[in-house]
Amino acid sequence: MSERDQDQAPSSEATTLIEAARAAAAHAHAPYSRFAVGAAVLLDDGSVVTGANVENASYGLSLCAETVAIATVSASGRLRRVVAIGVIGGAMGPDGRATGDTPVRPCGRCRQVLNEAAQLSGRDLAVYCAGAEGSAVARYHLSDLLPDAFGPADLGIA
Repeated sequence: MSERDQDQAPSSEATTLIEAARAAAAHAHAPYSRFAVGAAVLLDDGSVVTGANVENASYGLSLCAETVAIATVSASGRLRRVVAIGVIGGAMGPDGRATGDTPVRPCGRCRQVLNEAAQLSGRDLAVYCAGAEGSAVARYHLSDLLPDAFGPADLGIA
């Protein structure tokens, strides 16, 4: 699916993930960019795992919200169970809360990290993108965001 799906009412899956991602973004540590991101990963048993971006004074050591959430899923031994992800983000206001209604999409690194879970799970993950505020939700399949991706299968790993 593509960005044109933004005009349709979000599914209950999308709503659940976007709400969880917004709650996670409240815990973002983003003192440098002042841009908070939250992510929520849905597993095949219905559980949701969240993450928020964590910045570091050595910028290259910063972690994106999607990577934090996927690493948490992996640490619990459930990487092959990922079904979908919701991502939100926005500039932090004076009160530290994320603002804005423009849907935020995963960066290239996060798309590659998500692809690992997608290939291991055998699913083309649903990716729901939203702003920190507002009702607009764009729905994609990961393959739309990262076509012809390199992953475990290229290394002979099923």
